Amino acid sequence: MPHGELMNPQTMGMLHLFMQASLVVKVVMVGLLLASVWSWAIIFDKIFTYRRIRREIKKFERSFWSGKALEDLYVACKSHPTNSISAVFMAAMAEWKKSLEKGTHTSISLQSRIDKAMDLTLGRESEKIESKLSFLATLGSAGPFIGLFGTVIGIMQSFLSISASQNTSLAIVAPGIAEALLATAIGLFAAIPAVIAYNKLTHESARIIAQIENFADEFSTIVSRRLDETRTAPSSL
Repeated sequence: MPHGELMNPQTMGMLHLFMQASLVVKVVMVGLLLASVWSWAIIFDKIFTYRRIRREIKKFERSFWSGKALEDLYVACKSHPTNSISAVFMAAMAEWKKSLEKGTHTSISLQSRIDKAMDLTLGRESEKIESKLSFLATLGSAGPFIGLFGTVIGIMQSFLSISASQNTSLAIVAPGIAEALLATAIGLFAAIPAVIAYNKLTHESARIIAQIENFADEFSTIVSRRLDETRTAPSSL
């Protein structure tokens, strides 16, 4: 419908406004809607993933502090899919076993290698835990501006149409501006949940990573103590 034609308010629904928008504004709105759908997919995926990781951490720590031999725990972990915290434990145990096999088990060097193995594994697991969160941050910060870009383009085209029709009646101006403002509304619709979810999920991921880091520090202390106890004839943890 041309901008110069009167529009019944009852017909000015969201879909109608979208259909009357220009191609550029439509592209902006569709892009924002797709980004919003993807952001919600990430949000739900992270919620369920973080719940699973917290359960895995609790289960592993219960086994670790139960008094079970670390060798037995290592064997048990090898027979099950690796999770974030057990991956750190297995990296340390693998380095310990490798050093025993090669005879490179001096206290200082072995402790350093085990700590390095845990740090590298922790870094990889942290990247997995925090993956895709940057998309939420990007959408939260850029979404309103992308919507505003669509609005500016829409308003410019609306005014050009008004100029061509030489009719400045509010009934003529309003529909075109409403179409343009819809882009900003969609930008905010996409950005607001993304910002809230990003802040919440970032806090949650930081807590999970801190738990794994604390375990790595505690295990490093245990390894150091065992190395001191077995300095003359190290056998197993």
